[in-house]
Amino acid sequence: MDLRHLRYFLCVAEEMHFGRAAQRLGMSQPPLSQQIRALEQELGVRLFDRTSRRVALTEAGRLFLPEARKTLAQADHAAQVARQAQNGHLGRLAMGFTASAPFVPQIADALYDFRQNFPQVDLKLHELGRDDQVARIERGDLDIGIIRGVEPPSLPPGLQAICLLDEEMLLAVRQDHELARQTADPGIADLAGVPVVLYATTSSADFNDHFFALCDQAGFKPDVTLEVGSFATLLGLVSAGFGATILARSLSRLHVEKLILRPLFPQVRTRLWMIHKDDLPPTAQAFRAVILQAISRHDAKPKDA
Repeated sequence: MDLRHLRYFLCVAEEMHFGRAAQRLGMSQPPLSQQIRALEQELGVRLFDRTSRRVALTEAGRLFLPEARKTLAQADHAAQVARQAQNGHLGRLAMGFTASAPFVPQIADALYDFRQNFPQVDLKLHELGRDDQVARIERGDLDIGIIRGVEPPSLPPGLQAICLLDEEMLLAVRQDHELARQTADPGIADLAGVPVVLYATTSSADFNDHFFALCDQAGFKPDVTLEVGSFATLLGLVSAGFGATILARSLSRLHVEKLILRPLFPQVRTRLWMIHKDDLPPTAQAFRAVILQAISRHDAKPKDA
């Protein structure tokens, strides 16, 4: 059944006059009458009683009217759903992220903006390490991943990485630690013989590998006393004096009692990367645009803002 026929029927039923209905539809009366006859022939019933003086719905037409309205309303809804899905306002978005990502202001802003502007998207967030994110994106279980790494990640064909930001790493120690008290900014070489607490290798593989390489360049092997699975545990143990650690500057927003953060000299840098397939679904395209806008907006702020 042609939806156009239903719209013609509905207009005539509302106007109860073929001339007025034709004018409202922007067509002449004879073609409208032909279309209504075609609908009646398809249904095998008369929908209107017509005379030279009046038009009235038959009993079949009277009962057909609310069903036609519902059919047209459902068709309009289906079209709206399709349009919303096409522009990313409806659907699913599965996103993976490294544990430190939500503490980065640009990432937090992007997540907030996306939820405000795309409230009907079913957003699923998963805290995962780099390798898990890459594997799940390749399988199609995740749409977008946020990972840390100094160098561009090694990705399988069909995946790409975008550097979202580059930030400084800071040394974190208990306030009475010797590296907290020394006058000059500490360097990687100062960690020789110092107990170190690290975030679990499975979740922070790229940075840990880079840290071990820096220690190797400085001529020592780090004394890693503990590897932990959460930042809360990491910061808690460092503030309790179990050792030193290195954190991205964005994590300096976390205030932990008795914990001191110091710049390193020379600087140690880390980068945050967004990874995804070359061909993105509409919801992921929308989030990609939102996060890049958040990064650009933050970069445009005055440095003292």
